[in-house]
Amino acid sequence: MDIPVPSLVRQATARARREGFSLSCDPAAGRLLAVLAAHLPAGARVLELGTGTGVGTAWIASALLPRADVTVITVEKDPGTAALAAQGDWPGFVELRCADALDVLGEAGRFDLIFADAQGGKWEGLDRTIAALAPHGMLIVDDMTAAPQWDTEQHARQQQVRQALLTSPLLTSVELRHGSGVILSTRHT
Repeated sequence: MDIPVPSLVRQATARARREGFSLSCDPAAGRLLAVLAAHLPAGARVLELGTGTGVGTAWIASALLPRADVTVITVEKDPGTAALAAQGDWPGFVELRCADALDVLGEAGRFDLIFADAQGGKWEGLDRTIAALAPHGMLIVDDMTAAPQWDTEQHARQQQVRQALLTSPLLTSVELRHGSGVILSTRHT
């Protein structure tokens, strides 16, 4: 079955391919992000850690259109990659930041949906990401299925993140064999 891909996603994917950026959000995780974003109420705040060229951002923003009653903040640490994402035709509710994710987590408040897809906020500082979740907020973390090319350190870090998410007393979590492996968590009140 040929499932339609939103225009913003096609544009962001084309930027990634053109520039040889291989770390984009995979389509399975992107569709899950879109489902989660589409369910958000008015006034919701979304944070994406690791913009890349904007593929994950595009899935989120596409699901929220034509609304203007939400805020999406997306953070990319690498200035060159952030500049690629900035080439997108983003809706007014999307704010792209070139910054360290851990710095943004310290000052940006609480969020109803967080997509942790960067070293900062996922592999390092996961506790700060969890603290930034609003009560009943959702956290999606991908790359939770080990890849054959990962070295021993990457395997160990992935297992630490899995363990932290699945055993946190602050979260209710489920591990999904979806895309690159996803853990979806909801923050308790």
